[in-house]
Amino acid sequence: MKFRSDPSSVRGAFSALVTPFTPTGEVDHDSLTALTRWQLESGSHGVSIGGSTGEPSAQSVAERIAAMRTTARAVDDRAPFLPGTGTAKLDETLELTAAARDLGADLCLVITPYYARPTQEGLYRWYSTICAEFPDLPIVAYNVPVRTAVEIDPQTLARLRRDHDNFVGVKETTKDFEHFSHVLHQCGRDFLVWSGIELLCLPLLALGGSGFISALSNIAPAATARMYDRWAGGDHEGARDLHYALHPLVSLLFVETNPAPAKYVLRQWERIASAHVREPLAPVSEAGVRRIRSLLADAAGLIDPGTGVPLPRGERA
Repeated sequence: MKFRSDPSSVRGAFSALVTPFTPTGEVDHDSLTALTRWQLESGSHGVSIGGSTGEPSAQSVAERIAAMRTTARAVDDRAPFLPGTGTAKLDETLELTAAARDLGADLCLVITPYYARPTQEGLYRWYSTICAEFPDLPIVAYNVPVRTAVEIDPQTLARLRRDHDNFVGVKETTKDFEHFSHVLHQCGRDFLVWSGIELLCLPLLALGGSGFISALSNIAPAATARMYDRWAGGDHEGARDLHYALHPLVSLLFVETNPAPAKYVLRQWERIASAHVREPLAPVSEAGVRRIRSLLADAAGLIDPGTGVPLPRGERA
């Protein structure tokens, strides 16, 4: 929790981790520990568990807390820890957020409540309740309308920021790039804004975004982190090189519903012990496997499969 007191320092490429399961469907804590450590060893600037890629809606509150505990131990304060603690129910969200606080989370990522489709006033009250309950814990909204059927408006984010000192940012998983600009304009350029859309991660930095919380980091952690590092270091052309080199792997993630393709690849690389996804998700189909293999071949000339490390120009196919 050493980053909790200064959330403005929490920037960069964060890994939105899958939650590994055993072949019979239990949370695989050994694989989760190994995956978390690999992410940090590969250069990821922070770790998140319990977002959409982590299949949170298919887990019990107890399972999610146990996964947070395992991840927090593996991170061990070496980097910011930003767990997802939201559900569609307020009592569960408060329980998960309290657990994350006690486990040393630096910030908490709280999804807009799904299925209910609340008004903007309802969203304001939802986040206000959470912020008031945990005044010393930085809270980050998670806006992902494709999954929740509701979008939090820039005006609502700005209102929350004015009213709560610990409401510090938002993860934007929307393809409406104008939305990013409106958020930063209305909330202030020091408001923390991360992208959850892989191909908008780099463009957001040009607007003053804080970085990205990306599923891509699961299979290409070094390349994803270096894209941020190159941009932050002024090597904008080098960052663009990686952005385009990563296109095949971004396409791979969404061959079928995320995170099944990422889990398939991680199992093939022996980074996790099983590619199991919980129902209602299904394992990658045979057609999906063929497409994944084709996209891995496309990426192999630019990104080293298995490590996610960008190859030097002289070694590229």
